[in-house]
Amino acid sequence: MPVHVTDCLTVLRRQKDACLVHALREEALDQLPALVGPAGAAFVLAAGFKASPGQFVLVPDAKGKPVALFGLAPQGVRDPYQFGALARRLPAGNWQVKTPADTARQDVVLGFCLGAYTFALKSGAGTVQPDAPRLVVTETEKKSRAVETAISLWLARDLINMPANLLGPSELAHAAREALTPFGAEVTVIKGKALDKAYPLLAHVGNGSERGPRVVVARWRSSKASKKAPVISLVGKGVCFDSGGYDIKPSGGMLRMKKDMGGAASVLALARLIMAQNLPVQLELRLGCVENSVSGHAMRPLDVVTSRAGLTVEIGNTDAEGRLVLCDLLAEAGESNPDLLLDMATLTGAARVALGPDLPALFCNDNTLAQTLIEVSEAEADPLWRLPLWQGYAGWLRSPVADLNNISSRPMAGAVTAGLFLERFVKAGQQWAHIDTYGWNDSSRPGKPEGGDSPGVRAIFATLEKLFGSQNGAVS
Repeated sequence: MPVHVTDCLTVLRRQKDACLVHALREEALDQLPALVGPAGAAFVLAAGFKASPGQFVLVPDAKGKPVALFGLAPQGVRDPYQFGALARRLPAGNWQVKTPADTARQDVVLGFCLGAYTFALKSGAGTVQPDAPRLVVTETEKKSRAVETAISLWLARDLINMPANLLGPSELAHAAREALTPFGAEVTVIKGKALDKAYPLLAHVGNGSERGPRVVVARWRSSKASKKAPVISLVGKGVCFDSGGYDIKPSGGMLRMKKDMGGAASVLALARLIMAQNLPVQLELRLGCVENSVSGHAMRPLDVVTSRAGLTVEIGNTDAEGRLVLCDLLAEAGESNPDLLLDMATLTGAARVALGPDLPALFCNDNTLAQTLIEVSEAEADPLWRLPLWQGYAGWLRSPVADLNNISSRPMAGAVTAGLFLERFVKAGQQWAHIDTYGWNDSSRPGKPEGGDSPGVRAIFATLEKLFGSQNGAVS
């Protein structure tokens, strides 16, 4: 399998050495004789090729060299993932993809790279397979935003897919340091008594495991940014495995709980992309890296803990641990008064019931920001869907003994009440967005292999670029 994104790409001195993929739509079928010759055109039409989206066929050219035909999504529909099918269906060789003028080249490169992703821990894995196709690119494209995006998303996928015995809180913190320090970020990993004092609710979750919790705090300033540049603060839930604690999950509910650090993986991918693209901002990143275990020192139902913000929280359910991991980090992030605070978390099953696996739920306390995120997500073919921070449900989090409970008193609107819980730890007036994501593909589709994934990262980056890409805080 490719061991790095660039292993599925190649730069050729002579373009004629590459095999061709002609990507076309049904209205261009009359071009087939010019593309593959009259005999080839007759063959593929007889075989049922109609250039419908995703349709694929191989045919020899006049010299016996393979040529691929690939059906595109309808005109006006952006879908970079469709090109991921080519990374799986093309035979070994170097392939140049020809598309209509209205298809962005970056979508071809990004989609192919995302489709080439695989994860395996089998003996012999980790070497480039000789039968893997490679996309022909230029030297510039090999260093492009599309490739950097793919590298960032591969990083997140690798982390989410890693079994929990190989990726605990310490390993996740180490991975964050390894990803961020090459870009000049200052990375601090907090543990032990310092963590217990600074993040009491997070510690209450993580100290139930023999693998103690870690908090990653990273800071970075773009070479294009002055000290007055916008401050972006990212927070991620990094629960490396979630047993549910004493409110233990059924066995079937634990089967994918290695992915419960998907929020941390996603914001790490986002942070890496911000740095790789040198967005003219100041960046802060906080990851809460814990394991939610059952033990003699694990948190118990009805425990009451005082948070960093001073609010007391009653533990109504130990399986609602993600919001406990996030709330101290959100409170600390607000102390810097960032221009934007954003968190990502695999937080609630309720969001998945409402929206399914493909649509991360967006909660936001600013209508203008929310509208921008939604519009950009649609343009990027990386959709988000807004759900309300409905204040009418805030009373459902009341506790008779504490300032609030970590779960709702009613079995409804679980994603909304989780968002409302987090909002209690966000400073008044702070612009904030919360993304409740699934972080997983249940089945393989073009560009989206089964396993860990980070939907929303591209949309959020493009939003940040739109909002802060040309700020006055940039260094002239």
